[in-house]
Amino acid sequence: MKLPGRPRLVLLSGAAVLALAGHARAQGHSATLHTTPQFSALPQTRTNPTRAQAPGSIHTGDWGVFNQLDGSPAGFGPVARYGAVRWAEDWSALRDRKLRNDPFDPLKFIRLNDPGSIYLTLSGESRLKNWFENRPFLGTQKPNDSGRMTVRNLLGADLHLGEHLRVYGELVNGDAAGWGGYGYSASYRTRLDVQQLFVEAKAKLLGAKTGVMFGRQEFLDAPNYVLYLRETPNLPLSYNGVRGYAVWPRIRFDAWDFVQTNITPPAMFADRPNWGTRLFGGLGSYALPDFTWLKQPGHVFLDVFYIGYLLGNGTNAIATATGTQTGSSRRDNVGTRLWGRAGPIEFSIGGIHQGGYFTPAKSAQSRNVDAYAINSFFGWRFAQLYGRPLLGLQADLFSGGDDRKRSGDVGTYATPFNPSSNYLDTTTYFGESNLISIAPTVEFTPSGTTLLRFRVPILWRDSTNDAVFSSGKAYAYRANFSGGFVGTVPQVNFGWRITHHLTWSHDLARAFVSRSLARAGASDGTYYLSTLSFRF
Repeated sequence: MKLPGRPRLVLLSGAAVLALAGHARAQGHSATLHTTPQFSALPQTRTNPTRAQAPGSIHTGDWGVFNQLDGSPAGFGPVARYGAVRWAEDWSALRDRKLRNDPFDPLKFIRLNDPGSIYLTLSGESRLKNWFENRPFLGTQKPNDSGRMTVRNLLGADLHLGEHLRVYGELVNGDAAGWGGYGYSASYRTRLDVQQLFVEAKAKLLGAKTGVMFGRQEFLDAPNYVLYLRETPNLPLSYNGVRGYAVWPRIRFDAWDFVQTNITPPAMFADRPNWGTRLFGGLGSYALPDFTWLKQPGHVFLDVFYIGYLLGNGTNAIATATGTQTGSSRRDNVGTRLWGRAGPIEFSIGGIHQGGYFTPAKSAQSRNVDAYAINSFFGWRFAQLYGRPLLGLQADLFSGGDDRKRSGDVGTYATPFNPSSNYLDTTTYFGESNLISIAPTVEFTPSGTTLLRFRVPILWRDSTNDAVFSSGKAYAYRANFSGGFVGTVPQVNFGWRITHHLTWSHDLARAFVSRSLARAGASDGTYYLSTLSFRF
């Protein structure tokens, strides 16, 4: 399974990682969990200290009220000590040497002129994932009892040229091995290549903090059930194009037009724009006035967005009565979301209408798309109890269609650019199409460095005339499958922040399919994933 001859970008050996972990403990550094965004189903389940409260530990940008919760209201993903995307971090506070308290702090602010207005920030990540799966993807993916392993390395440099200009670049390298492995495509293996490279120009215009970012970049300004980092495959998504934003005290706007990066070329530094696959749109967000309810603070945001997908010929598929039909598609998503915290209540409720068209390959006859999604989460945080437990309920509906129809509207909702894998189902055996999910959730923090979450998604088909979908494909269960009930996937997630830099998380789930789905050929299965990440 080893891929010979690949250049490896190895940041630290295991011995060095353990040595640094011991050094951090010896220095009394307090490790925190708010830097593990990939572990959270919803961003509002995290609350960062403010930059004023922890200037040497919290590195959000200067976005005012949009830094509340975990920093993701600003549109650049969760940011605390580290960000889901590394260019969203602001380490300028380390201009003050008194705030430096970590062995890697000298790399986070490298002064290049006397005033410190020109400086360089270096960042890196090494991530090791190990899977065990018994009958993966409901028994449709062979071999059974599969063990897989992937390693990914990212190395970034953020050059600030005064307050109005910066250049960010990031390299990526990834490999995969294991026993009984499967699915090792270009999204798992890559030679050394450019993951991100863009220029950002910033200024204050019309009372707003504005910026334009041009080049290759990662993008997260959408609800995480629509679009997020690609977490389960080894390599994150990146896009090529332009993005502009404007942030006022309580209103912000964002607009973008990208083409996806084609990562399939096997040579080094060979990734190119894929001109047939586009992501474009805009988002407006309003921060409601802060309030207090039940003697606890409230921070609530209202988002309105349009997100367009353009998928070139052969890159999109819909289910049919006998299999799938490939073609090209445009999906126009118009939606809104109200989300945040109201005292002890953490919540998110949103709706999306998905229009557009689907054109089968080798056909000039298009079909309109008329699909929708409704997504919600409500939880009560018992902040005064040990472990700050959260009791919640997540409910989602992704519309289905009729796979017997060869004409007329396509009613199956689709998310071609990966949503958060931990939002719906950590196994990714079930995807965001033709699905109703009700998921009781319990979250508990046994200590300041650990988090434990239990969730039990109970699943149905929205339309019994449409397929059951995983993340990225339709299962071929047709003839003997009837009824709406699909099954349930009890899952537990445990995260341990060993130090500021070292995180170890575990995801364990068991898929139980319905009797009808089992008669059609599906199998129960066990899923376990271990993720060890080192970041600086």
